[in-house]
Amino acid sequence: MNAIKVKRCSGCGIAFDCGDISQKKKCWCNDFPPIFTLSEGADCLCPDCFKNSCMIKIEEYVATISPENALENKAKDLPKTTHLIEGIDYYLENGNYVFKAWFHLKRGSCCGNGCRHCPY
Repeated sequence: MNAIKVKRCSGCGIAFDCGDISQKKKCWCNDFPPIFTLSEGADCLCPDCFKNSCMIKIEEYVATISPENALENKAKDLPKTTHLIEGIDYYLENGNYVFKAWFHLKRGSCCGNGCRHCPY
């Protein structure tokens, strides 16, 4: 198993912990969807920069989805998880969870509840 390393974020330069502690306790980055690889020459990103990069990439992808192509989206094929990430899967509005299009795309179909951000 890897040891925890202190790295410098290639985005903002701050130091952060990176790595798996054990088979059961994986690195924090494993909580995020496996949607991109870092470009050549870049190293790991800190949690804030990583989350921001994920949100940007997801929003770019969601912008390409229409009701006509939503059923064939790639998000539905990602590993299933019950871990939801604020800003990526949902946001809070007046204390209520509002699920974003990414959450619905991962589910793979419309639930029929007239959700605000339903891509289907």
